Amino acid sequence: MSTSRIFVGRLAGRGVFDPVGDRIGKVRDVLIVFRATSAPRVVGLIVEIPGKRRVFVPIGRVTSIGSGQVITTGLINVRRFEQRGGETRMIAELIGRDVQLAQTNAGPTTTARIEDAAIERSRTGEWLVTEVFVRLPKPAAPFSRGDARIVRWGELRLPSSAEGTRTAELLIQTLVDLKPADLAEALLELPQPRMIEVIEELPDERVADALEEMSEQDQLALLAQLPSGRTADVLDRMEADDAADLISALPAAQGAELLDLMEPEEAEDVRRLLEYDADTAGGLMSPAPIVLAGESSVAEGLAMIRRAEISPAMASAVYVTHPPYETPTGEYIGLAHFQRMLRFPPHERMASLLDAEIEPVTVHASAAEVSRRLASYNLVALPVVDDQNRLVGVVTVDDVLDHLLPDDWRHADDDAPVSTGAAG
Repeated sequence: MSTSRIFVGRLAGRGVFDPVGDRIGKVRDVLIVFRATSAPRVVGLIVEIPGKRRVFVPIGRVTSIGSGQVITTGLINVRRFEQRGGETRMIAELIGRDVQLAQTNAGPTTTARIEDAAIERSRTGEWLVTEVFVRLPKPAAPFSRGDARIVRWGELRLPSSAEGTRTAELLIQTLVDLKPADLAEALLELPQPRMIEVIEELPDERVADALEEMSEQDQLALLAQLPSGRTADVLDRMEADDAADLISALPAAQGAELLDLMEPEEAEDVRRLLEYDADTAGGLMSPAPIVLAGESSVAEGLAMIRRAEISPAMASAVYVTHPPYETPTGEYIGLAHFQRMLRFPPHERMASLLDAEIEPVTVHASAAEVSRRLASYNLVALPVVDDQNRLVGVVTVDDVLDHLLPDDWRHADDDAPVSTGAAG
């Protein structure tokens, strides 16, 4: 086994391979246990395998650790990782913490912040946290980051969990490339104090992305830890239908307070959705479809679809109405499918390629009726109109699935073994 000193910050994201060179996954964290009189001991790695599942690989099954890759015996238990009491994740919980450096002749104890930590194999075969890269407080001079140094583990003292502060800079770097569902799962895996620290440093947009992928129970538990102003900022950046679902689950007074704190335009969309029952097309829809006039060109429609913030389901069609062109629009005319738009020249009028067979559903249509219509016509989105035939929103297939699936579907887990391609 490699005896090189390895800094965990460089190890994060590195590939994990079996003895024949097949890739198993990538390192997401290093798990340690603290000891009273000696350096923390590494007990294993948290590895992300295909399917975004995070599993535990005991350090005894690791044959080589380098900054570029990790080699294992190839024997991987694919049961989803669950942290036990007494275990600490180095990236998620240790790095970023404030510590006290041992007192020296130069003066009193100094506070520093852990920016990275090294693990190293001892003579007895254990992997230990031996050294820590710390940064001292910033001096008075502007633009200076403060002195940095490497110290032995024995030269520092960790404060209790109730003391000091922590930053989540390195942890956030490991989360930045995750899709919303994976970000939500990664946040929920963290101890609650650390999760709140991470959320405090994440942009509102990323917190909104993660919230949209959580169960209602997890959403409410998280929001209970945030001040009302931050919660309103996050709700502003959520899809209006998801924000409406969340506000409807809150006590009426709290929901009203948050609506008052939200941006007026965003709050108005949410208020309109709250007027409908949750199991109707009005309660399921998104109020922000792509709407154009019949005289608009195919080129204009394609330009609208290309916008990065448009979801794939919402980009499947453009909806044509009389003015105004924001919901609730003027009278609904029809829709043009994205694929059909690709078959026409850029200057063609949108009114020339409408699908006359697709009828909208009303705001009062049941979720069951909406799902039948989507399935019957092989659609991923369906227009929703009010009693005056004005377009008020679009129901997408993911909206319907969220409604029809069991409340705990996000936590469903299959522990059956899967092949990692590793040698036995």
